Amino acid sequence: MEQRCECYYYSPLTSSGREFCLVTGKAIRRKGVVIAIILISDLFRFRNSIQKLESEITNQKSQILPVVLPRMQKILVIQTAFIGDVVLATGLIEKLHQHYPAAQIDFLLRKGNEGLLTNHPYLNEVLIWVKKENKLINLFKTLRKIRSKRYDAVINVQRFAATGILTAFSGAKWRIGFDKNPLSFLFTKKVKHVISTANHPLHEIDRNQQLIADITDAKPAKPRLYPSEKDYEIVATLKKRPYIVVAPASVWFTKQYPADKWIEFICKVSIQTHVYLIGAPSDKALCDNIRSRTAHPFVENLCGRYDFLQSAALQKDALMNYVNDSAPMHFASAVNAPVTAVYCSTIPSFGFGPLSDNSFIVEIKEPLECRPCGLHGLKTCPLGHFNCAFKIEDSQLLETLK
Repeated sequence: MEQRCECYYYSPLTSSGREFCLVTGKAIRRKGVVIAIILISDLFRFRNSIQKLESEITNQKSQILPVVLPRMQKILVIQTAFIGDVVLATGLIEKLHQHYPAAQIDFLLRKGNEGLLTNHPYLNEVLIWVKKENKLINLFKTLRKIRSKRYDAVINVQRFAATGILTAFSGAKWRIGFDKNPLSFLFTKKVKHVISTANHPLHEIDRNQQLIADITDAKPAKPRLYPSEKDYEIVATLKKRPYIVVAPASVWFTKQYPADKWIEFICKVSIQTHVYLIGAPSDKALCDNIRSRTAHPFVENLCGRYDFLQSAALQKDALMNYVNDSAPMHFASAVNAPVTAVYCSTIPSFGFGPLSDNSFIVEIKEPLECRPCGLHGLKTCPLGHFNCAFKIEDSQLLETLK
C-alpha cells in the first residue's frame, strides 16, 4: 500500500541557505512499518555547506536573536512529552505573555494531554500531534499545519528528532531548542542542555527559561493551570469538610511510595479530615486496595472520576496534597496548592521538585549508596529491598499536615 506524504529537507541553495524546500516522496507501508523514501539527491553533497551555515549562525547570534523583537506576533511552544512535562512548560506561556501580551501563542502537545490547557487565557490555539497512530504520517501533517501558521518563533522544549523536524522545518524566523536535539544544527538558537545534579541543581523551569532568556529575561515564571469556574463547581461538594488529597500512583515502580506505606500513613490521619485518593482510571485498583485496607472511616477513591483541571481544582483547597515525584505534584504547583512530595528512588536535585509556596519534600533520612538508581525511576528495585521508600517514616508525612 502506498500513501503520499510531504517531506522537507534543508538546502543551502535557497535564499542564502536559510530557507527550506518542499519535496514529495512516497511512504510505503511494509510489515506495519512506514518507510519514507525522500527524493533528495544533493543532501550529502551539501553537508559541508550546512556545517558552515551552523558556524555562521553561531557567530552571528546577536544579529539573529536581538533582545527586542517587535515583530514577535506568532509564537509556538512545542512539548509533546508526558503530562508533567507539559505542566512545567506552561511557565514559558506565562513569561512569553508577559513580554508579548499582544502575540498569538500556540502550544503543540501529544494527543491525550490537551485537557491540561483547556480555556487557557493566554493561548490562541492548542495543536495536537497524534503520536500513537500513523506516527510518521501524522508528524508531517502536523508539520504542514505548523508551516501554514507562519510563526515568528518556534520554541522546542524537547530533545528528540521528531520535534526537531517540526522546529527546523517550521519556516519560522527564530527556531529555538536544546543542543541535544539531533536537528539543532538547523536551529537559529540552540541552548546547552544541562542535567541537574546535587552539586549543580537546576530546576526544569530554569532550564526551559534559558530557551527564551534572549527574548524575555532570565527569571522563569512558575507553571500555571487554569481550572474553570465550572471545574471548581464540580468538586465543590467535596470541600464541605477539611480534607487531604493523596495521589498514590506513578508510572514507575521505584517512584511510587508503596501501598502499605500509604495505608500506614492514612490510618494515622485524624478522622476529622477526609482523604481523597486521585489518579487515572488505571489507578483505580490500587486505590481500592488502599481504601479497603485502611481503618480511616472517610477515605474515598476518586480515580477516573475527574479530569486534569478538575483534579487540580480539588487540590487547590486541600489542607495538604500528598504525591509522588509525578504529575499530580506539578498540578499542585500549577495552582499553588500545598504539597508534600514523597521521593523514593529519585531525588529533588534532578530538577523536578515542587514549586508551591507551601511545599515540602519527604525522603529517607540517611543516604543510601544505591540512591538515586535512575533519572526516571525503574520498574523494580535493582537490589530488591526498596529501602529508599520503606525506610521513610509516617511521622515525616504527618509533620507537614500540622
